Amino acid sequence: MARPGFLLSPWPWRSAGYLLTGVLTGAVTLVALTALAAVGALLAPALVGLPLLLAVALAGLPVGRLERYRLRLVDRVPAPDPHRVPAAAGLWPWLRTRLTERATWRELGCAVLSAVLLWPVDALVLTAAVLCPLAAVATPLLMLTAGRGREAKVLKLWTVTTWPEAFGVALLGLVVLALSAYVLGAAAGARAGLTRLLVAPDDAGLDGRLVELATSRARLVDAFEAERRRIERDLHDGAQQRLVALTMTLGLARLDAPPGPLADQLAKAQEEAGRALADLRELIHGIHPKVLADYGLAAAVADAADRSPVPVDVDLELDGRLPEAVEAAAYFVVCEALANVARHSGARRAEVTGGHRDGRLVLRVRDDGRGGADVGAGSGLTGLGDRVSVLDGTLSLSSPPGGPTLLQVEIPCA
Repeated sequence: MARPGFLLSPWPWRSAGYLLTGVLTGAVTLVALTALAAVGALLAPALVGLPLLLAVALAGLPVGRLERYRLRLVDRVPAPDPHRVPAAAGLWPWLRTRLTERATWRELGCAVLSAVLLWPVDALVLTAAVLCPLAAVATPLLMLTAGRGREAKVLKLWTVTTWPEAFGVALLGLVVLALSAYVLGAAAGARAGLTRLLVAPDDAGLDGRLVELATSRARLVDAFEAERRRIERDLHDGAQQRLVALTMTLGLARLDAPPGPLADQLAKAQEEAGRALADLRELIHGIHPKVLADYGLAAAVADAADRSPVPVDVDLELDGRLPEAVEAAAYFVVCEALANVARHSGARRAEVTGGHRDGRLVLRVRDDGRGGADVGAGSGLTGLGDRVSVLDGTLSLSSPPGGPTLLQVEIPCA
């Protein structure tokens, strides 16, 4: 609007068109909402009106779509659709998605606001900025036709009786009409800003970026777990098998060697190879245990409980396999918790309980130790908490002095 060529550009016309279509849209919306609400409330006791009341709640959807389309008249920036794509096809998933997202209710608010307040304001602005100046510009024509050259009424407020006065009023009308173009632009800009805030807010794009960020984060977690499994397979099928072959070769050489220094050196070499093989097996198990990949979380937790120095009772209710990333995160949390129980708690017994209910995996690790554990005190659980949070899960710790200590993990998953 600050540019010199604004009056000669299409923008005044586009602003007037935007306000005029706003008047028409608002009036039609008012009639439709009133009719749907009245008939729906009247027929609601007979249950026939419930679909009409549901239509009132969803009336903002077509209004929002139309408003985003109308924004093109005065706004070059495209208005994104803020609605989510339903998780499944069909009417009920679509209704559930639409009725639970904020965009639907914002658009309903926009429809009500447009029907009750905005379209009368648009009509008032158009009347004051366009019709009144045009009526003044048409004063000479009115004096020539309706006034038969003797007089003309300007806006029904005062009477013009001479031709110089008539042309003066027409000239004044042209000046006011030129100034009114800026009024139209300002009104249309304010109207468009409010409409965009309701039907295409900036956080719609932010929500989309957050969804993409969460999706890419999940892909990274899956890729990380796949890489861990690949490293585990390579070590298991490569280096471990070579160490086994080396240990067997050293054993055979030891049997063939005569007693003496050579046999002693071969025995030491075989012992070192055996210790290296044990260390490698422990390393492979820590990277990604084969029992977890082959048999699932319940079997892996039971295996970890068997290897714990502290007796552990396991009670997990799992009907099937969970996503690999979820199983891996839950398993390593349990392993770290059991390691802390053995190192720091002084507990005589521990238990691992939980299961999969209502779309969430819940695991609890409890011990009867001295308590006083702290996640941030170098227990190793901070990194595991970050790993659980990547899966939109939570890790909580309750460990009052004197015990007991309870570590709980919740991870949403199918």
